[in-house]
Amino acid sequence: MRPRRCQHGQATVEWVVVALALVPLIVLVPLLGKSIDLMQAAETASRYVAFQAVVRHSGNGWQSDEELAAEVRRRFFGNSDAPVKSGDVAGDFAAHRNPLWSDGAGRPLIERFTDSVGVRTDIAGFDAIAAAAYAGPLGLSSDNLVTASVTVRPVPVPGTGAFDTLAWSATRRTALLADAWTARGPAAIRGRIEGAAATFPIAAVRGVIDAAGQLPPLVFDPALRVGDFDWDVVPCDRLIGGC
Repeated sequence: MRPRRCQHGQATVEWVVVALALVPLIVLVPLLGKSIDLMQAAETASRYVAFQAVVRHSGNGWQSDEELAAEVRRRFFGNSDAPVKSGDVAGDFAAHRNPLWSDGAGRPLIERFTDSVGVRTDIAGFDAIAAAAYAGPLGLSSDNLVTASVTVRPVPVPGTGAFDTLAWSATRRTALLADAWTARGPAAIRGRIEGAAATFPIAAVRGVIDAAGQLPPLVFDPALRVGDFDWDVVPCDRLIGGC
């Protein structure tokens, strides 16, 4: 019977060999989670930019991509308790950074906000309704398809082997098809309709009818006036049961 060879320490050697492959992966797991978190922040920010572009473009003053980018950097890629203030800009210092987005040595993944976070909006026309032909006479905007893109570019993390020079970026997009038939209130809707000859042709003779309406009540009782009605009241003949 041949004596068995001494195998003391074999398990230790095998563990060391396996650790050489597993330890780097374990170290990179937190960075992977932080990278996914950055991508989700970019996705949320793209939704904000799309809604903001729709609201601003509809009549409250258009915002440039740089203005939107400044808001996104501060509110979505800064510290989680950042206040919502107009004109607030994210600074490249610890108080404005999210402490979660850093490597093992505490170095920030977003070193410079202006270099790491970018915004782009694209506006296009998309006639999605059959009444789009009235958009011109009613003064409605035909640029109703908004595509918002937010790109985040973290800095490479040194000391991670082959990954320390890896420069990656993630872009998330949100597209919104806005309803061009919007206004700030009933007065704005009424003004658009009454100011369009194609939809309100009687406006051309309003002056004549208003003058005739001033005749004695024996002729017109009460005085006849064009468009003198409450837009918020439904006529009784349109209600179930009638007048």
